[in-house]
Amino acid sequence: MGHCHASLLASRGVLRIGGADARKYLQGLITNDIGKAQGADAIHAGLLSPQGKILFDFFAVAAGDGFLIDVAQDKADELMKRLGFYRLRAQVEITEEASLAVAAAWGGTPRPPEGAIVYADPRLPALGFRILAPKGTNAADLGCEPAPEEAYHAFRIRQGVPEGGHDYAFSEAFPHEALFDQLNGVDFAKGCYVGQEVVSRMEHRGTARKRIVPIEGEAPLPASGTSVEVDGVPIGTLGSVSGASGLALIRLDRAEEALASGKTLTAGGIKIVLRRPDFLRFSVPIAGVPA
Repeated sequence: MGHCHASLLASRGVLRIGGADARKYLQGLITNDIGKAQGADAIHAGLLSPQGKILFDFFAVAAGDGFLIDVAQDKADELMKRLGFYRLRAQVEITEEASLAVAAAWGGTPRPPEGAIVYADPRLPALGFRILAPKGTNAADLGCEPAPEEAYHAFRIRQGVPEGGHDYAFSEAFPHEALFDQLNGVDFAKGCYVGQEVVSRMEHRGTARKRIVPIEGEAPLPASGTSVEVDGVPIGTLGSVSGASGLALIRLDRAEEALASGKTLTAGGIKIVLRRPDFLRFSVPIAGVPA
């Protein structure tokens, strides 16, 4: 691989979940199989509401007698409280791991400093690596070319990979809408977890009509939250934006109908087209033709 780029992700925080019951406890709560998080392998997962909506998305990697959780910093306290709500009599300790910072590296393999944990991004190989490194570590310490956090998000957008809080609102989106089923965020063979019945129903009935997909504008795109429209009628919402590229949560059936009848999609008055990354296993309407 070529020379890597790395960004320190100041928007991310780290929690530690340890104790004798940590594995069993998490297995009954999250969308993915915690058993896959062992050695250098991490998982991407979510904690859902009983109605099946995503409350938190995060990564989990094995550490000591439990797991380290890489989560949005502004959701860390709320996640700790939510996890505590489900703890009951389980022998589990949930603490903030303030000694660690989160970084992402792509385009090559980083050389982490002593005390760092490196794992391949479990969502998509092209995303490279995530690193949990001692506070004070900088990108140069990882043997990579330093890049601002915005550069990482621009790269993520190009790959077509959404993140909670950027591309969908927590408590509002289902895992299928946020591509958990496409990006290794849910295990359909594991046992029960909070919200499982709704997720399983959407999988077996194929009822996910809204999906997050990459878009390209004919000019720089407007701000996140702008409606995607057909003839002034909203069919979706912009998420992350980087120049003329972005991600949007869109009713694909309505987009297909519009394009098939020769209409155009717009966001803030800017004409847009949809794009289909190779990892998607569902069709995306492009110029009226599902691709």
